[in-house]
Amino acid sequence: MTILNKTAAVLPLLFLAVAAQRIGTAIPEVHPKLQTQVCTTAGGCVTKRTSLVTDSLSHPLHAADNPSVSCTTTPLNATLCPDAATCAQNCVLEGVEYGSIGVLSSGSALTLRQYLFDGAGFKAVTPRLYLLAEDDKNYEPLRLLNQELAFDVDVSKLSCGMNGALYLSEMDMSGSRSELNPAGAQYGTGYCDAQCFTQPFFNGANARATVYTPHTCSGVGSFPCAGDGCKKTAAGSGVCDKDGCGINTFGLGAKQFYGPGLTVDTALPFTVVTQFLSSDNTSTGDLVEIRRVYVQNGRVIPSTAETTNTNVGRLPGYEGAITQDYCAARNASDFSRLGGLKGMGESLARGMVLIFSIWNSPGDFMSWLDGENNGPCNATEGDPAKIVATQPDVSVTFANIRWGDIGSTFNATGVGAAQAATEGKVLDAESGAEVVRGATVWVAGLAMLLGALLL
Repeated sequence: MTILNKTAAVLPLLFLAVAAQRIGTAIPEVHPKLQTQVCTTAGGCVTKRTSLVTDSLSHPLHAADNPSVSCTTTPLNATLCPDAATCAQNCVLEGVEYGSIGVLSSGSALTLRQYLFDGAGFKAVTPRLYLLAEDDKNYEPLRLLNQELAFDVDVSKLSCGMNGALYLSEMDMSGSRSELNPAGAQYGTGYCDAQCFTQPFFNGANARATVYTPHTCSGVGSFPCAGDGCKKTAAGSGVCDKDGCGINTFGLGAKQFYGPGLTVDTALPFTVVTQFLSSDNTSTGDLVEIRRVYVQNGRVIPSTAETTNTNVGRLPGYEGAITQDYCAARNASDFSRLGGLKGMGESLARGMVLIFSIWNSPGDFMSWLDGENNGPCNATEGDPAKIVATQPDVSVTFANIRWGDIGSTFNATGVGAAQAATEGKVLDAESGAEVVRGATVWVAGLAMLLGALLL
């Protein structure tokens, strides 16, 4: 469910439209608040008063003198947007009423809905949100090399064919703010995705299946691209890795590990912890392993090593984690060609943006996630027309998002940092923020499992 995109490909015409505009005044942009936490083994978890912004393409972008004329037509209106400078003079970007796009936040919890009733029927809203820093103006940079990211999630209302995604992408933290793009991150500009634009998202989870996948690109940081370099092409070409090197436990043969009533019971909320382990246990080493741990009902559940994949099963010491050897066994040639885990680690060290979304796919019914050999769903269960007709209330809730030192985001009983905070709080002397002392106890059994990479 944690998805990793190193950089992205951005089509120039779309980039022109969203990066060249003025800020409108007709609809105010009021960001939903979402408290997050940063944790250390020495000091516990400190609350951050972060917020959320939806993608700029979800904001109305219209002619400055006529709100009924859109500036996002395809192809672009040649009169309004013959070039970036003219587009910036002629077009304004408005704010969004977040309830109208299926977003509800409260404290440290965020709920996303795929469909809303408009009085006549259910319409898809498909929200995608980015985490903003406490200044409410720039994106929050997550530097996760030799760190871990944890969150609580409820996927019980995500049917076959639905995808609740929490992922990372390397973006300019200002949203590429400039003279021609004064809106920047506070209006959701600058989105980057290594999947662009064959499939804008390629990973995530629902109640029936889960997958997490790093993707790499050839450049450093975010960059625009055009032509065949942006496309999914034959191995050995293209500037970004579209397929990635991922783990889907069902697809690897562990069919009783993740799902309703299974080892990780998706009928109930659970915690996901993803650890990005470096070669020398520092934030300057090479990324050598991405490991997943689940916590539910006080139990720490490492991602299963069960597999029927012959190549993966032959790996010495395979424990259900992503390593460079695992990627070689899965024939992830583009991932390795474009930097592999080392390149992914460099991106994590520079800083990435946390992204939340919910979506479905009329083209393939999300079968790559939960159908065929990837999950228990049949060939038509993921059809969006069937979903909206039978279960239009599909939603996902993310809560208690926290990141920091390995082992700092949950304690020996599996209690998350936010839950521990209710058991006794102290204040940081300088910031006045709450510091969670009860979340610093490391799980001894898990430390033994992860071995010297953590200690």
